Amino acid sequence: MFDRYDAGEQAILVHIFFSQDKDMEDLQEFESLVSSAGVAALHVVTGSRKAPHPKYFVGEGKAEEIAEAVKTSSASVVLFDHALSPAQERNLERLCECRVIDRTGLILDIFAQRARTHEGKLQVELAQLRHLATRLVRGWTHLERQKGGIGLRGPGETQLETDRRLLRNRISQILSRLEKVEKQREQGRRARADVPTVSLVGYTNAGKSTLFNRMTEAGVYAADQLFATLDPTLRRINVGDVGDTVLADTVGFIRHLPHDLVAAFKATLQETRQATLLLHIVDAADTRISENIDAVDQVLAEIEANDIPTLLVMNKIDLLDDFVPRIDRDEENRPVRVWLSAHNGEGMALLMQALTERLAGEIARHELRLPPQAGRLRSRFYQLQAIEKEWVEEDGSMGLVVRLPIIGWHRLCKQEMALVDYLV
Repeated sequence: MFDRYDAGEQAILVHIFFSQDKDMEDLQEFESLVSSAGVAALHVVTGSRKAPHPKYFVGEGKAEEIAEAVKTSSASVVLFDHALSPAQERNLERLCECRVIDRTGLILDIFAQRARTHEGKLQVELAQLRHLATRLVRGWTHLERQKGGIGLRGPGETQLETDRRLLRNRISQILSRLEKVEKQREQGRRARADVPTVSLVGYTNAGKSTLFNRMTEAGVYAADQLFATLDPTLRRINVGDVGDTVLADTVGFIRHLPHDLVAAFKATLQETRQATLLLHIVDAADTRISENIDAVDQVLAEIEANDIPTLLVMNKIDLLDDFVPRIDRDEENRPVRVWLSAHNGEGMALLMQALTERLAGEIARHELRLPPQAGRLRSRFYQLQAIEKEWVEEDGSMGLVVRLPIIGWHRLCKQEMALVDYLV
């Protein structure tokens, strides 16, 4: 039932400029998406309109031009750099006599190719099913009649109704499985509740995985293509005075990221929502820096992660002329932006310095006096490597100076209700 095409297929690309926005960068990004999907672009059809046509999205003349291009080039699929309605897709398919896939379908297909883990495959399938739910009628119009034949007569359910029911059942199954995965992730987060988490976010192909590998030597797959990373990867690193820190590499964002995809990847993006600090990786050599930053900020707002402290990392300075790594600071002398190259390692020491400063500002330091019966709590602080100083009082109680990330301290206070009573 899926509108999937095989890698190596040949396509006609369609990109329409609206109003005065004639920026070719969007078209270049679309061509990169097509290339990432393993599809060869035979011809690009462009045009401009004030508003989408209700029947074909493009005008009737442009639709005929697309159909003619399909016939002359023997293309097997038409890819639109826009979101099409089910009716528009159906009308275009009838006219062109081949499959028509919009931007959302293309991104979903790339994600399907990239998914490696069981969770990632479930998330992609969920997004595909939700996208397909509104388009079921497309391939099944000849079956919009009641079933007939031996063993098939009965309640009068049409083939289309059956497909919709099966679709709903499958979506329910996937949601149930993803709920279990989310609970497992939550348990993992609780186990490292006292360790700060730094999550890498950014526009797709900004260099997040390259930076992640540079910081952790993890060997995560990194390539100069869109959505090279799909499944999240976590590693522990040591950050200056802060100590153990969890670093999370996440999926890249893109303009007009399908809402179904954001919803499906809710469990994965939870790592971003609960991070202590976000490293927003930006391609400093990209001509659309501000637009890319805005696109990432929109997705962060959509997943309710826009209020988490953020450090901008301006990557790929090796592609700029005579650019030296540096740290930009605000009026309070806090690092807000680091310029570096993850590719050749320039500026990495500055990034670790900025990380130390930003995370150390989130460290809580407290003096405690524990009674002899609180040995379990003392042992917990040792497990967390949080004890800075220790001594024995005259009454036999134990004096401690502990250092913990503020977020970890608050969580520990919730878990150990008596902790606040021991503060000096």
